[in-house]
Amino acid sequence: MRTIIVEPYNPAWPGEFERIKRFLWPHVRDLALDIVHVGSTSVPGLASKPIIDFTIVMESYAAFPAIKARLEALGYTHEGNRGIPTREAFKGGPAGFMAYHLYVCPRDGPEYLRWLLFTGWLREHDDDRDAYAELKRQNAKLYPHDIDAYIAGKSDFVEGILRKAQEGHG
Repeated sequence: MRTIIVEPYNPAWPGEFERIKRFLWPHVRDLALDIVHVGSTSVPGLASKPIIDFTIVMESYAAFPAIKARLEALGYTHEGNRGIPTREAFKGGPAGFMAYHLYVCPRDGPEYLRWLLFTGWLREHDDDRDAYAELKRQNAKLYPHDIDAYIAGKSDFVEGILRKAQEGHG
């Protein structure tokens, strides 16, 4: 049974993302626009589960079959969108990297744009960043073995931040 652990921000996380990106980019650079660090580990000062979330950004879904084939050749397994349209998830891949979640999204995909809006807001608003970190720590204590409950316990906060960011408050 996996235990959810939220750690203080680690300044090594961006470097770990860059290592993964340097590995993957040569395999997808002709099909993708970028590889972007999108999760909590991308926000300086934000406590997080020590798992890098990133997405390979493609122009459109037309590139997806070729990207999928290249990732599978590297040992990744496509998991579908896991219930979130326009976000394709992959697991597996080579060893030697910090734990990470790999996604593929179109540049105009709603989930990708939500990630950018949310993390962008947290980078600019320390009070909201710190409140989110505290919520994550509380949820990890309340639901140490239930990732679905951990995520659900953050959803109202996340939606509130997204509303503020969309409305330009703050």
